[in-house]
Amino acid sequence: VPSADPGHLWVACGSAQREQEGAAALSRGSGVCKWFNIRMGFGFLSMSRRDGAPLQQPLDVFVHQSKLHMEGFRSLREGEAVEFTFKKSSKGLESVYVTGPNGAPCVGGERRPKRGQKARRSKVDRCYNCGGPGHHAKECQLPPQPKKCHCCQSVSHMVANCPAKAQQQQHSGSQGTTWRDEEEEQNQATLSEN
Repeated sequence: VPSADPGHLWVACGSAQREQEGAAALSRGSGVCKWFNIRMGFGFLSMSRRDGAPLQQPLDVFVHQSKLHMEGFRSLREGEAVEFTFKKSSKGLESVYVTGPNGAPCVGGERRPKRGQKARRSKVDRCYNCGGPGHHAKECQLPPQPKKCHCCQSVSHMVANCPAKAQQQQHSGSQGTTWRDEEEEQNQATLSEN
C-alpha cells in the first residue's frame, strides 16, 4: 500500500532489503542426523554436502524439532538421511528447515515411554456404596450399605482398627528391624547397665 509518508516508504524498503539479505545468508546442506534428544527436542545434524559440493570434514548443524518437516510427533532417528537449509547464527550453524531426501517428510525416531513408567491400567469407576463397576453411589440402585473396612471388607470395624492390617504390620515388622528399633535396644541396654 503506497503511503505519502516518506518515512513509511523507507521502513518498507529496509525490511525488504533485510529479507533479501536473510535469504542470501541461507545455504543448503545434506547429511545425516548425528544425534537427537527426543525428550529435549533438539540435536545435531552431520553435514556432508554444502550447496551440492561434498565437504572434506563433516560439519555439525544444530536442529530443533520445530524445524522438522513431518506430521505428528517431530523427532529424528540417529543416522537418518536429511536435507536442510541452514544459517550461520551467533552460536554456530543452525538449521532453518529440515526434510528427508528429495524433500520428503522426515521419518523420525520412535517415541519411547519415560524410564520407569509402567503401562497405565484403565481405571474403572466403582460405586462407593456397593462396589459395583459402571456407576457412582448417587446412581446406585441399592439402599445405602453399611460402611466397611478397606482392608478386610468387614462391617464390624473400620481400617484404623483392623486386626488383619495390624497382623500384617507385625508380620512385616518382625522380618527386619529398623535403625530406630536398634537404637532403642541400645538405649535400653545402656540403661540396664547403669
